[in-house]
Amino acid sequence: MFHSLYSKLFWGYLIFAVMGFLTIATFSAGITHRYMVKSSADSIYREATMIADNLSSTYRGKVLNPADTYPRLEASAALHQSEVWIIDRNGRITADSGRKREGTTISAFDPTTKGSNIYSIGDFYGTFPYEVLSVAAPITGNMQTFGYVVIHVPMNDILYRENQYMAIVYITGVVLFLLSFVLLFIVSRYVVRPLHQITDAAKQYAAGDLRVNIPVKSRDEVGYLADTLNTMSDQIADVEDYQKKFIANVSHDFRSPLTSIKGYLEAILDGTIPPELHEKYLTLIINETKRLTKLTEGMLTLNSLDSKNCLNRSNFDINRTIKDTAASFEGTCRGKGITFDLTFGTELEMVNADLGKIQQVLYNLIDNAIKFSHDNSVIEIAVVERNEKYFISVKDSGIGIPKKSLSRIWERFYKSDLSRGKDKKGTGLGLSIVKEIIQSHGENIDVVSTEGVGTEFTFSLPKAKMPGKNA
Repeated sequence: MFHSLYSKLFWGYLIFAVMGFLTIATFSAGITHRYMVKSSADSIYREATMIADNLSSTYRGKVLNPADTYPRLEASAALHQSEVWIIDRNGRITADSGRKREGTTISAFDPTTKGSNIYSIGDFYGTFPYEVLSVAAPITGNMQTFGYVVIHVPMNDILYRENQYMAIVYITGVVLFLLSFVLLFIVSRYVVRPLHQITDAAKQYAAGDLRVNIPVKSRDEVGYLADTLNTMSDQIADVEDYQKKFIANVSHDFRSPLTSIKGYLEAILDGTIPPELHEKYLTLIINETKRLTKLTEGMLTLNSLDSKNCLNRSNFDINRTIKDTAASFEGTCRGKGITFDLTFGTELEMVNADLGKIQQVLYNLIDNAIKFSHDNSVIEIAVVERNEKYFISVKDSGIGIPKKSLSRIWERFYKSDLSRGKDKKGTGLGLSIVKEIIQSHGENIDVVSTEGVGTEFTFSLPKAKMPGKNA
């Protein structure tokens, strides 16, 4: 059975509030009762002691005249809402503030039975029909005890004051009880409700709708979770869009040469192409298969870079690598009348990188420069040392790249409108591979291009740490 977070919080708060209220009420009632009894007993005992001391100093061993003490007894009785008696050693009430029990003898009266307690609670030896709090202070003089000052306070009066204090406790408990539900509302609004929104969005993600945005803007862990999920869904959606576009591009780039190969072979088989032209069309078929091979190799290269394979770094001379790579284009350059202008800072410039992958970077950049350069032009390749790095640039004076295409040239399978007329055999993966390789080295590559003037690509590589020298 599903139980929502809100219901758990609600019942949790309710149980906590009720148990807390009952606990506070129970403990407070006991503590308050003991405090009120002790406080009242201490107060009237001090009063009884003061009256007893006064009578002792007045009497000084003479016959006690209770009539002289009535004003004080009546004042004390009025102050404490009590009855004040004077009892002799035989238990006879010789003075009563209420003048109702004078002359009455309490035969069982024995103040020593209460032990160390200064008070007792009960009907005072059957004298009262209700419970009273009683204290007794001895009247002494000339080393003798002549009697006792006894004060009685009805327990109902003490319980009344106790209930007044408890009413404050109960009201405070109810206020805290209500505040706990205010807190529940706040938690529900700022935690449970956003979590419901996140849960609903997650369900829509699971259903395939990755463009759902979670409208939670709080600056806390819940808001951070919502932002993270929004970012994650956007990235997944982008990846999904990219995969669809990637598959469409791959399908298109594979379909075109496969269609050509199929068409040529069918024409050869059914005799549409005469035998004397077979060599020509078989050459075209071979070129199309080379294009498919190049496309497949490019995709495999990108896949290996995406899988974060470790680089096989080593120290090598970038100048020699540039010379060897440029030399591999000698035949192509001779046919177009293109020459290279190589500029190096020193004869030997050592870098630390993956030699095979940097060769591929240089090959792709030089191949592009040749494709889009005019006949009888110059391609400039330079190496410049700056801040413990080498910056390698490949610059042509060809057709250039339109400004609107500059931000997209790194996309896989992307070809600008101008390149489509010049690079019919390209796969659109060359620059993507270049950027992936450079970024896998932790370096950057930049491009500057002006349409109709030319293009310059510049990338950086770290200098090799030579033995015996600090990096």
